Amino acid sequence: MAPKISLRCRECARVFEPLALHVCDFCFGPLEASYDYDEIASKVSRASIEAGPRSMWRYRELLPVGDVTPIDLGAGYTPLVKAERLGKVLGLDNLWVKNDTANPTGSFKDRVVSVALTRARELGYTVAACASTGNLANSVAAHAARAGMESIVLIPSNLEAAKIMMTAVYGGTLVAVDGTYDDVNRLCAELTSEHPSWAFVNVNVRAYYAEGSKTLAFETAEQLGWQVPDHVVVPIASGSQLTKIKKGFEELQKVGLVDKADHVRISGAQALGCSPVATAFGEKSLDIRPVKPNTIAKSLAIGNPADGYYALKVINETGGGCAAVTDEEILEGISLLARTEGIFAETAGGVTIASLKKLIEDGTILPHEKVVVMVTGHGLKTVEALSGTVGPTVTIKPTLEAFDDALRNSLPA
Repeated sequence: MAPKISLRCRECARVFEPLALHVCDFCFGPLEASYDYDEIASKVSRASIEAGPRSMWRYRELLPVGDVTPIDLGAGYTPLVKAERLGKVLGLDNLWVKNDTANPTGSFKDRVVSVALTRARELGYTVAACASTGNLANSVAAHAARAGMESIVLIPSNLEAAKIMMTAVYGGTLVAVDGTYDDVNRLCAELTSEHPSWAFVNVNVRAYYAEGSKTLAFETAEQLGWQVPDHVVVPIASGSQLTKIKKGFEELQKVGLVDKADHVRISGAQALGCSPVATAFGEKSLDIRPVKPNTIAKSLAIGNPADGYYALKVINETGGGCAAVTDEEILEGISLLARTEGIFAETAGGVTIASLKKLIEDGTILPHEKVVVMVTGHGLKTVEALSGTVGPTVTIKPTLEAFDDALRNSLPA
């Protein structure tokens, strides 16, 4: 049975019962799950985890759910790829790519949704809802279908076609809103009050939802032989993933699964067209000024990131950096990862790889460091971004002569 949990305010530290709460009623600070780490340490070991399922649920003792069957599509335990060719291009001796494109709906959101809806069902909810820039919509619709729950998903109307179709195919209610993600998110906050029987995964059950991102840290350490890397690069949308990856490494040390975790440096990656965290970092400020997104990286297009302040604190406290990259650099990042490591990432992955390159160039990431980059979504979700930039090397008539001519003139020998 999973350990007893509570909710704790990240600002004033008040403790709450583990219900569908996300804001402290005293100081209005955000709530997060809190655990009895001594109890967990008495139950969990490297051996017990390694004997568990080959999914994120091998770490269930460190997740905020009770003794219930999880809503599980098989998310997690994705490949940690030793990126030797990419590392050689960029000048890194020990580069690894955490390839979350391999999750069931093609993004890391399967981790957070699996936790959120498992806890939501445990609390008695039967309707799953969310505001989304696309990947979360896919995952909520899929997991709700698996669980036999109704889903109600709200998205900006200008999302990539693949993400819209991938959400709709699961049969839930899909509402496209004329506006930015921040507009959609505000509407969802209002709907939470109007429909208290709905579990909005990134609003009223957000405290549980966010915990799923810790499994990226758990897996990374386990796949490195129960070692924590020196540096991790994480894309920033709301900022939650970055903060929870740090929490995940810290928890491994608290329960004795790794010897040392306080040395890891964490850097952020943003698109220049939506870079409030990177801007604040560059200004040496903790004030996140909201922006109106204008970038091809729509999955990161959150102009007023809910956890931006906390992500910025983690970056500063760990000695990391935060880069912002242009749309052109994003496309080159997608291409560079694909042609060196055979991994096709969505635009958010292009942001991460391009930011990695920039962080190396400015000296934030050092050549000898053991570096892990989080590639969080599959490129088939955002193929429109590559329109006009890739295609056939050559088009020929169906004859040997035509092929031979092409071989001589334009194809590699």
